[in-house]
Amino acid sequence: MDTATQVEIVLRDAGYKTWPWAGTSPPVTCFENPVLIGFVHVFESADVLLAQWEASQKLVLERHVGALRGAGAKAWNVYSIFLTEALAPSRQWEIQRLEEDFTLTRKIAHAAIRTPEDVERVLLPLTAVKAQPLLGDADFKARLQSRLKDISKDAVTAFLGETSTDDVAQILGAAS
Repeated sequence: MDTATQVEIVLRDAGYKTWPWAGTSPPVTCFENPVLIGFVHVFESADVLLAQWEASQKLVLERHVGALRGAGAKAWNVYSIFLTEALAPSRQWEIQRLEEDFTLTRKIAHAAIRTPEDVERVLLPLTAVKAQPLLGDADFKARLQSRLKDISKDAVTAFLGETSTDDVAQILGAAS
């Protein structure tokens, strides 16, 4: 999987503007929306990630210092994301511990990013909540009636039937 491309897809779907910055090898994916700015670094291994994350963060921030200064309040909401596809069970704790370092930027750091679902999971803090209610083939009338226990049965029946809103309002007013 091309992690950098998958990151761009997820971020664009979440409403971010993205662009590559080729000032490093591999290139960094930059992203921005009205409230935050960020930079995604993809490393070849966990060892390289742990050895180079600070220098990579510093280089990107130095290059973008002008834009960050002009970003106003958004400059307080800058993310550095450090990822690797490599499996690194023995280094996973060290990598995730980077998220506790708030020096210069907020951080997200993970290893074993191998599928589009992994990318989505890692970027959850930056994307909108996606609720997927499981409604199935339900009798919505019965469900609504069961949830409106504090409202008179006559008012619920009128609301769910052909009764006008004015008449429903009168029934509700009379019940209170």
